[in-house]
Amino acid sequence: MAMHIVNKTKDKVISLPAKEVTYKQLKPLTSELAHKILLELAKSPSYPIALAKKLGVHEQKVYYHIRNLEKARIVQVVKTDSVHGAAANFYGLVEPAFVIAYKEFQEALKLEEPVSYSLLEPFIENGQLNAAIIVGSPDPHGPEKARSRDGYYGIDFALFLGSFLNTIQGLNVKLDTEARTEDLQKNIILIGGPVVNSVTASLNMKMPIRFNKENNWSIYSTVSNKEYHSDEAGIIVKMKNPFNKKKFALIIAGKRHSGTRAVMIAFIKHFKEIAKGNKFNDKVFAKIIEGIDLDSDGIVDEIEIVE
Repeated sequence: MAMHIVNKTKDKVISLPAKEVTYKQLKPLTSELAHKILLELAKSPSYPIALAKKLGVHEQKVYYHIRNLEKARIVQVVKTDSVHGAAANFYGLVEPAFVIAYKEFQEALKLEEPVSYSLLEPFIENGQLNAAIIVGSPDPHGPEKARSRDGYYGIDFALFLGSFLNTIQGLNVKLDTEARTEDLQKNIILIGGPVVNSVTASLNMKMPIRFNKENNWSIYSTVSNKEYHSDEAGIIVKMKNPFNKKKFALIIAGKRHSGTRAVMIAFIKHFKEIAKGNKFNDKVFAKIIEGIDLDSDGIVDEIEIVE
């Protein structure tokens, strides 16, 4: 069950993702060293030897606490990377906050609802980007020798994501022609439809809302059984990553580049509205956006959420 700790201040609502735990799970936290380890992992994922050096303690003590915290499902392995030629497990917090309840949860007076961040989980965790962003190459590629014009919308999306991030570690954006197996094993954010992004093409038929090549790349919804033909239409789909079932994929794509523009406007101007499930089935996160040219200058500047 998704949970947030919410604090309503004078002018805004602030929140932290949280996990409910039992008393037994909290027992490993009674150690001061365990507490210091968690404070370090709250800043960024790390591995035991590095934590030991940072905290000035023997590495075996860190390993001991990490094992107990992992067993209690307070921390987890977030990645495995090579460190000095050897594989090292990097650990992170399961959630940035933990709650122990002594009574059943009760319906509360309705607070001003904080913006739902569930759409961006687990692509953003603990204020850090936890995904590879893959955009279509601007060079001719794929069966249709297409050139992507969607790439610069990746810049807009990165600026949008930046408002949720505390730090940036390393380079995170790749062209679809550069993406390798190790990139696809991560959480992935795909920008551009199947004509211009080969990774989107490989996922297309697995998506609840997809592009229909047989009908001029119209957008077909398996949720509503409706089809959309506008060049200004686009999709937002969040699903399990078929390359790694433990990870997720977020697909942001338009039938044409104007459709991708419409989706970007949806993220930037209407995030609270799009951070909900499909209106025909709210258990499925798959949205269809249609762009609107309000001032008739030939450029999409507003959107309608049609599904």
